[in-house]
Amino acid sequence: MANIRDIRRRIRSVKNTRQITKAMKMVAAAKLRRAQERALAARPYSLMITNVLRSLVSRSDLVDENTGEPKHPLLAQRPEQNILLVLVTGDRGLAGAFNSNVLKAAAKFIDFFKGKNIDIAAVGRKGRDYMRRRYPLATPGSDTRAGEVQVVGEHLNLLGKLRYEEVSEIVEKVIEAYDHGVIDSVYVIYNEFKSVISQRLIAQRILPVQEIGRREVLLTEEFTLEERERMGEAAKAAGISLKEPPETEAERRAKEFPAPGIDYIYEQPAEEIFHGMLPRYVVLQLFQAMLESVAAEQAARMTAMDSATNNANDVIDSLTLTMNRARQAAITKEIIEIVSGAAAL
Repeated sequence: MANIRDIRRRIRSVKNTRQITKAMKMVAAAKLRRAQERALAARPYSLMITNVLRSLVSRSDLVDENTGEPKHPLLAQRPEQNILLVLVTGDRGLAGAFNSNVLKAAAKFIDFFKGKNIDIAAVGRKGRDYMRRRYPLATPGSDTRAGEVQVVGEHLNLLGKLRYEEVSEIVEKVIEAYDHGVIDSVYVIYNEFKSVISQRLIAQRILPVQEIGRREVLLTEEFTLEERERMGEAAKAAGISLKEPPETEAERRAKEFPAPGIDYIYEQPAEEIFHGMLPRYVVLQLFQAMLESVAAEQAARMTAMDSATNNANDVIDSLTLTMNRARQAAITKEIIEIVSGAAAL
């Protein structure tokens, strides 16, 4: 049986670890609330720009009558030979299976498009490290591919303080490559987040744009019932609601546009406005995906730290029981020695 002093030292060590995991859980819960608020605040703008584009589509002819080709390059459909995959993971670990699940979905995506040229743009350190260990890095400015699957870009520490302007810069380069025919389609793999217990992993196509307001989902990975229950328990312990946030007044007004029976007058031609807003729509799709991924990561980290805290409590209870048994055995041994010595006299 272990020495009582060693057991006490182990209990003290586990208690220190429990204090750290408990603090990390509360920090993740606070960040999750802020991430949910940011995602919720972006909804009215997303709904409005989608509805405005739908209204513009009904007012303008987006296909050239003579050639039959789309008037906007982002609407052009081409055979998917060169594909860009934007992989959204976290920059840090201690988030349970969050990053590994995203990487497994990326592996399925690559296997699904086997035989195609796939360029990977990694958002997050975990995805960057994983992909660079398995696939070659593309040479900037070279016309020769490093491999069928290659890493073409990395964006680290972007999700920590996510800004619309930075996402817009990324999408501008993507749109330029799409306009020049360098890539034929663009997909993003991320965690779709509605609430703590309502999430899923999806691979969504953002280019070319086929239908305004409809998500083109290629692959989905649902969370198991056990995982959702565990997330729900962690959220309740942290005081986070399991329900989806209610609809705000701004969202309600955005949904009501365009109002039926009203003929809106636009200052510029509808086609010109559509051409200016469609790139923003693509930026918004990627920005929304990153916002939801940030919330999903914090939810996963909160759940992982809650599990670690509970496991630490179990270990402490087990070690305390072992220590009490060892102490009782030592006391019993001393009593037996005293009684034996007295009987010998």
